[in-house]
Amino acid sequence: MMIDKMIVIQNNQIAKDIFELKVKGALAAHVREPGQFVHIKVGGFIDAMLRRPISICDVDKQDQVMTMIYRADGNGTKRLSQYAEGEELEILGPLGNGFPIETVKAGSHAILVGGGVGVPPLYYLSKQLKEKGVQATHILGFQTENIVFYEKEFKDLGPTYVTTVDGSKGTKGFVTDVLTEHDFAYDVMYACGPVPMLKALETGYSAKPLYLSLEQRMGCAIGACLACVCKTQDPQDSRGYRKVCSDGPVFKAGEVILPC
Repeated sequence: MMIDKMIVIQNNQIAKDIFELKVKGALAAHVREPGQFVHIKVGGFIDAMLRRPISICDVDKQDQVMTMIYRADGNGTKRLSQYAEGEELEILGPLGNGFPIETVKAGSHAILVGGGVGVPPLYYLSKQLKEKGVQATHILGFQTENIVFYEKEFKDLGPTYVTTVDGSKGTKGFVTDVLTEHDFAYDVMYACGPVPMLKALETGYSAKPLYLSLEQRMGCAIGACLACVCKTQDPQDSRGYRKVCSDGPVFKAGEVILPC
């Protein structure tokens, strides 16, 4: 973990209120695993004092470039969307524990399920799985067509299904509708997205290894403030809780109680 002054090399809108941010700096080379995140300082404004947690979408360690995708829907992220090429961002990271892939063997089949702004960390995960010889199938859920992003990028890595709640693109409904319709044979499932989606997956797909990345409001993002704790499922657990920022954001299904 480090604080780095990273240079914005791209900050473009790629869908309605969705921005792709690319920054360059030494921090990029320290990313350990897909699913980690960073904490971004967006300025000294009185209503945006706290850093913004943003998941890491992709990393080029050789060129020290890190890609993030975020939704500009609050004061902080709207200000972040105004940063231009060449400007400097103070970024803390990489933070948290990501998706475990060390035990997944070549020739295995992984299902990657994302919802909304939970989609981005799955992209770097899919790239890492492909390097290991693991086949990945992607199921990406959105509310409507104008907020769909990275469909082509995921298709370049493997089979990709898009769902929209209103049916304006892909399958009408939810990610679970695709899972039910196709009844995939798979070895492991990874997911990131809103709590209702994660709860549906935990209820219906915990028979095989299932890892869930939680989206949670954070204060410090380093485990000190306890603003992002979740209770554990096991009543015999000595701690009784987990910190999403430092113990997670990725947990094995059944480890913590949803919603948190």
